Amino acid sequence: MDSDNPVVRLCAQGMAAEGEGRADDARARFREAWDAATDDYEHCVAAHYLARHQPTPEETRRWNQECLDRADAVGDDRVRGFYASLHVNMGSAYRALGEADQAREHYVRAAAHIGDVPAGPYADWTRFGIADGLRTTREAEPEGGPLAALVERLCAVGELRALAVVLPPYVGDLGTDEDHARLVTALRMVHAARWLPDGEQDALGAVIAELMAVSG
Repeated sequence: MDSDNPVVRLCAQGMAAEGEGRADDARARFREAWDAATDDYEHCVAAHYLARHQPTPEETRRWNQECLDRADAVGDDRVRGFYASLHVNMGSAYRALGEADQAREHYVRAAAHIGDVPAGPYADWTRFGIADGLRTTREAEPEGGPLAALVERLCAVGELRALAVVLPPYVGDLGTDEDHARLVTALRMVHAARWLPDGEQDALGAVIAELMAVSG
């Protein structure tokens, strides 16, 4: 976003206030940004931040919908990278309202746009939000299975090297073939490094074999 844009500057001031725990000041800056906006793009940006400071789930959903509608009205490359996050926010808003079907629809749409988000921490955060939303809005939450059990054990024993490699593709799995391959690759790297005790190493080998069978 253009840091010289006055609406963007107001939102940046609001985020700084939010980070310092000054919620009222943050809300005021975001409201100023909305009032200062002169086109759909600026209203989209301001609505995104206003949605963060609403008193009820209904108002949060309304402002997130406003943000999404304004992005649709812009319709150009300035908002292309916004959509994954906008749909995550809509999914979270519907989930807070107990409307799981609508929430899942937005998480699925968010996943379709994740490739438009520039690589980096923000993209990782957005991916994790999408994956969490997809998991929590399934009609029936499946048991985690051997892989989930293995990750839980790694967390329990504090095997940070293995966790650093495995957790990003595990937590960010959106269910695509590419994500599946990324997870298998991470597990195979840990297996090759032989960081785990023999029992855990054997369990890891079994998990890899199971995942390879699914992909095969």
